[in-house]
Amino acid sequence: MLVLIVLLPLIGFFSASLFGRFLGLGACYISFFNTFFSFLISSFLLYKVIFFGVSYKIVLSPWIYSDLLKINWGFLFDSLTVVMLFVITFISSLVHLYSLEYMENDPHLTRFMSYLSLFTFFMLILVTADNFVQMFVGWEGVGLSSYLLINFWFTRIQANKAAIKAMLVNRVGDFAILFAIFLIYFLFNSVDYDIVFSLAYKYNNFYIQILNSYFSYIDLITLCLFIGAMGKSAQIGLHTWLPDAMEGPTPVSALIHAATMVTAGVFLLVRCSFLFELSSFSLNLILIVGSITTFFSSTVGLFQNDIKKIIAYSTCSQLGYMIFACGLSSYDVAMFHLSNHAFFKALLFLGAGAVIHAVNDEQDLRKFGGLRLKLPLTYAVMLIGSLALMGFPFLSGFYSKDTILELAYSKYTLFGHFAYYLGTLSVFSTSFYSIRLLYLVFLAEPNGNRQNILEAHEPSFKMALPLCILAFFSIFIGFFSKDLFIGFGSSFWNHSMFLLPTHYLAGDIEFLNIFPKLYPLLLSTLGALFAYFLYTFLIKNFFVLKFSSSFRSLYTFLNRRWYFDRLYNEFVAQNVLSSSYSFFYKAIDRGLIEQFGPFGLISALKYSSNTLKSSQYGSLFHYLIFFTFFLLSFIFFIVYFSFFYNFVCIFFFFSFINFFTSDFIF
Repeated sequence: MLVLIVLLPLIGFFSASLFGRFLGLGACYISFFNTFFSFLISSFLLYKVIFFGVSYKIVLSPWIYSDLLKINWGFLFDSLTVVMLFVITFISSLVHLYSLEYMENDPHLTRFMSYLSLFTFFMLILVTADNFVQMFVGWEGVGLSSYLLINFWFTRIQANKAAIKAMLVNRVGDFAILFAIFLIYFLFNSVDYDIVFSLAYKYNNFYIQILNSYFSYIDLITLCLFIGAMGKSAQIGLHTWLPDAMEGPTPVSALIHAATMVTAGVFLLVRCSFLFELSSFSLNLILIVGSITTFFSSTVGLFQNDIKKIIAYSTCSQLGYMIFACGLSSYDVAMFHLSNHAFFKALLFLGAGAVIHAVNDEQDLRKFGGLRLKLPLTYAVMLIGSLALMGFPFLSGFYSKDTILELAYSKYTLFGHFAYYLGTLSVFSTSFYSIRLLYLVFLAEPNGNRQNILEAHEPSFKMALPLCILAFFSIFIGFFSKDLFIGFGSSFWNHSMFLLPTHYLAGDIEFLNIFPKLYPLLLSTLGALFAYFLYTFLIKNFFVLKFSSSFRSLYTFLNRRWYFDRLYNEFVAQNVLSSSYSFFYKAIDRGLIEQFGPFGLISALKYSSNTLKSSQYGSLFHYLIFFTFFLLSFIFFIVYFSFFYNFVCIFFFFSFINFFTSDFIF
């Protein structure tokens, strides 16, 4: 029965892709119900894990058996996996249902539903794998599926570019993951989770020499794993694909950014906590990169004008919180925030999709306004999602995000306080752009196409039901799951993650001063109030301020996303292309390889054949000279070489005699 959790979405994929032409809309419903049944089984499994503490490991069949390398097709169902299964199948089921209406006018609806099911299947493969190679299959599978979904409207050039960009940027992280798997097999002679994690401590003091320097194997492995996680979870430097992925349909954005692809990196870090706990270098690096990503993404979201890109950058920012929670060795808190974030971020994306659907596919914030009367339900759920994202007290985001910041402060190190202050400043930015989005879409005076505003309407049942369910979970899931996930004495996670006793920080946050606990709430409130008053009473002053040289530079810097895309395009991509053309293509390919390769070989053969041809004069004198030369060579080989070489020389001797005398005799 447990294997059905993974297989049902695959069956939905085949039913929609192979038989969609014959079944029509029925194939789409088959795809939805298969994912929903997978969710029901996952819920039952979560119940058993919570109340009975069970875990399962299933080996289906051998896969790769080569010398010491033995890899099976197997599935691991522990508490970490079950939480991911519940979140993935739940969000995916709602997205499937939502898509039945959102994409109903698209002629390729069955293809879209098949891609959603394929995406879900590969994500389930990733989280249920019991070894690194099978995990990598799911890792690459979600990359492939994301390419297909982002590029679903393949006639749009921007969708093509966004899909290619997502694929190429993730190739950097995928190469690092592959290199990490090679190192793991080289060090442990296995890629099975149980073997690698149980032996990790034994190999903690093994070093490799590189350029007269010594590096720990564990440090190299964890560094490569983290670079792979940076690609999937869009950390700074490898984040550029995430906002551009908004070119796909909105349900795709909800599925990729809420519960599946972007959380794969966080899941990998938590799954490999047995390795990361042995590398203080990697933990500090994770803490720094995660906190910088949080701050960077929150500032970029301040002045974006695309409704989906604002939510995308908020995703990037929240992923930064999860990553630097892993850097604090608080893997349970990272998973707590991951599960909370999945619900309110899916709510925000699907709510944004409802707005876009209502106003004839318009996405520019500056062309909305006045929709609170036309879309009261959508306004209510978007308000709930935004408040949860801001960390409003007693909503889901409040419990997990504030806990992460308190843990960072209680670390009492330079890196910990660095992460705390950047994360706290990010809270202000998050509140600002959340209220800005709500105000410009729902509260401001109408500023868009008159016909679109007048014809705006609430979604029907298929789209409204997922919004209401997600709104309910966005309010209550944090409160009801906090004791289970991060409560003192909770044994829920069991042996699915590892924490060194010296890295345990949860007990310290109870003794923190009240002010570090209140700063995030204070800045969140200030950010919300500032955004509201700015766009309500000071909008004209803000408009004038935009034309001042100093503020315009700042506005452009944030609106252009810190110029990361320009940096990559002008200084990396263009230089790589130019050097590739001038050096590798012209000098190496067309020069060295062709001159010493095919062209050089042809020239050498032509020269040799012409030389041999010119020696055939038909003169007895020349033939006698050749005969004498090869006779002396034959005698030399007879004297100095073995019998085998003698035999070869005799063969060539008579061959040459036959060659040079045949023309004369003829």
